[in-house]
Amino acid sequence: MSRQIQITFDAHDPRALSSFWRDALGYVHPGPPGVELPEGADPLAAWDDFLARVGVPEDQRNTRSAIEDPDGQGPRLFFQQVPEDKVAKNRIHIDVRAAPGARGDERMAALEAECDRLVALGATRIRRHEPEPPMSAGFIVMADPEGNEFCLD
Repeated sequence: MSRQIQITFDAHDPRALSSFWRDALGYVHPGPPGVELPEGADPLAAWDDFLARVGVPEDQRNTRSAIEDPDGQGPRLFFQQVPEDKVAKNRIHIDVRAAPGARGDERMAALEAECDRLVALGATRIRRHEPEPPMSAGFIVMADPEGNEFCLD
């Protein structure tokens, strides 16, 4: 029997980092427990109202955040606030499949377009690896706004 997983990010600013990954992956912020969000409602505003209502001090309202795949297929991503900086390369990273099935110039053009979109959201481009068939179809290494490396694959 397979297991579902949650991927957890340590972050200085959980809300901002979760918003980046929400936009990067097409995920959504879930609403607060027991709160039915009307169509088009802002789940982050609902969380602000919920946390104030249950008495969470304002300086503790950005200690965690989460995003979920709206189709229920991908893993949940959880973001928790930590005081320390990232000091070394990740031991695990996310590969964002931005050009599934594409090869050669078509693939690299699709990866470049996605790279440009993510840079506009706050990511940093680190380097491009050209295709080296048959072992590599090519990819772009990037970093999210807090320096976590990931690949456009």
